[in-house]
Amino acid sequence: MWEVHSSDKIRIKDIAERSGVSVGTVDRVLHNRPNVSGKARAKVETVLKEINYQPNMYASALAYNRKYTFCCLLPDHDRNAYWTSVEKGLQQCILNRGDFHLSLITEYYDQFEGSSFATAAERIWDKKPDGVVIVPQNFDVTQTFCRRLQGQGIPFVFLDSNVPEIEPLAFFGQDSLKSGYFAGRIFMMQAGEHARRILLMKLMSKGRVASRQQEYREVGFREYMTTYYPDCEVVELSLQLDGEDGYESRIRTFLDEHPDVRHCITFCSRAYILGEYFQRNGLKDFHLFGYDMVERNVECLKLGTIDFLIAQHPWKQGYNSVKALFNHIVLKKAIQQCNYMPLELLTAENYIYYTADEK
Repeated sequence: MWEVHSSDKIRIKDIAERSGVSVGTVDRVLHNRPNVSGKARAKVETVLKEINYQPNMYASALAYNRKYTFCCLLPDHDRNAYWTSVEKGLQQCILNRGDFHLSLITEYYDQFEGSSFATAAERIWDKKPDGVVIVPQNFDVTQTFCRRLQGQGIPFVFLDSNVPEIEPLAFFGQDSLKSGYFAGRIFMMQAGEHARRILLMKLMSKGRVASRQQEYREVGFREYMTTYYPDCEVVELSLQLDGEDGYESRIRTFLDEHPDVRHCITFCSRAYILGEYFQRNGLKDFHLFGYDMVERNVECLKLGTIDFLIAQHPWKQGYNSVKALFNHIVLKKAIQQCNYMPLELLTAENYIYYTADEK
C-alpha cells in the first residue's frame, strides 16, 4: 500500500518506480507527448489515478514562459458609464497575474451599428488573440465573428448578455428575464395594487433600446405585470441616447400629459435622468426604480429621488471573464459555462455595504 497525502510532493521518479517504467516515459505521458507504447501509458495512467495525481499547471505555465494576448470587444461609452467598471475588472485580472506574460487589448463599437461591431471585430482578428471577451451585439454579426473564432479554436466569453446557441466558453452576467420579473415584483410592492398607470423610461437610438439586457429585462417585467396586474397600464417615455439636451422638456411634457403617474421604472443604468429631474424641480411624490451603481444613480439614491437599484457587479463580470480565459487557456482548467450574477436590491439604507469592486 502506497499512502499519499496532500502535503506530499510527488516526484516523477516516484511515479516511474511505481509504474515500472522510465522517468522519460512518465514525463511523456504527463505532457501528452508521442512515442509511448499503449502498455506503458496504461501503467502510468493507472498509478496517476491511484494517487489522484494533480499536476501543478500554474508552475508549468510559468515555466513555459509563453506570451498570451486577450482581446475585449466592448460598447463605446463615456467615462462615467456602467462599462467603466467592467473595464476596471478586466484590467485588474490582468494585473493580478503579473507573473505571466498577459496583455489585454480592448476595441470599442457603436451598439447601434452592426458595421461598427464587424469593423471592431476585424481589428481584434488582426491581433491574433488567444482568447476574446465579447459583449454581444445583434445575433447575426455576433455569430459571424464567433463562428470565425471557433473555426480557429479561439475561445471566447460573453459578458453582460448571453447568446447560448452560439456556444461561448462561458457567460458572466445577470439572468435578464428573471431580473425584470424580480424588478416587477418589488416595484409593484411599492406602487400598490391601486396603481393604474406607471411610467417605463427607455433610452433609444435608431429605433431600438440601448442593449439586449434592457430588452430581456422588459420582457420579464411585462410577463410579471401581465400575470399579476393586467389592468395596470405601462406608458412609455422614450428618450434618445444622444439627445440629453432635450430631456428636460420631454420629461415635463410627458408628466403634464400623465398627471396620475407617480411610479417610474427603467431598465438601463441612467435612472438618474429622471432622478435629477425630480431634484431640480422639487418633485418629492415620485417613486423611481432603476439599475446599476453608477455614481449619478447613487447620488439620487442618497437624496431619495431613486428608491431602488438592482446591482449586477460589472467589475466582477469583467474580472471573471478574463479569469475564465486564463484558467482555460493557460491552466487548462474546466470552466463553468453559465455564471449568473446575483440580483442585489439596493436602497439608501444598504447601498454603502454593496461591494462593487474586489481588490
